[in-house]
Amino acid sequence: MLQINDQITIHDWELTEQFIRASGPGGQNVNKVSTAVELRFEAERSPSLPPAVKKRLRRLAGRRWTKEGALILFCDETRSQARNRDLARERLTELIQKALVVPKRRIATKPTRGSVQRRLTGKKQRSEVKNLRGKVQDD
Repeated sequence: MLQINDQITIHDWELTEQFIRASGPGGQNVNKVSTAVELRFEAERSPSLPPAVKKRLRRLAGRRWTKEGALILFCDETRSQARNRDLARERLTELIQKALVVPKRRIATKPTRGSVQRRLTGKKQRSEVKNLRGKVQDD
């Protein structure tokens, strides 16, 4: 069981772990031991998460979200299987905690009269500078 906060806990049946051989440095250890972990969280079917949180989680997950509605996290940072497993679970917890935060709604505002005036004055000055760059006429 994975505790996210006071209200949300993720049950073991929602998580699937698969251990794979990691790439990179590590000598014979890499060739023999499956230390990398692929953590799969069935987010779409999860009864612990409210629909709004699932929607934000989907946006945050990006390419890690599958068509079936699962979130897949991969970790092969350390040579220890247990440490990689803990890291993947920590990342999942952090991702869900980010999804719990409701973003502030943006309030549309009108520009002030002074700012509009300054912008137009600046544009007029720039226009004059560019007009002066034209060819000089001989009389």
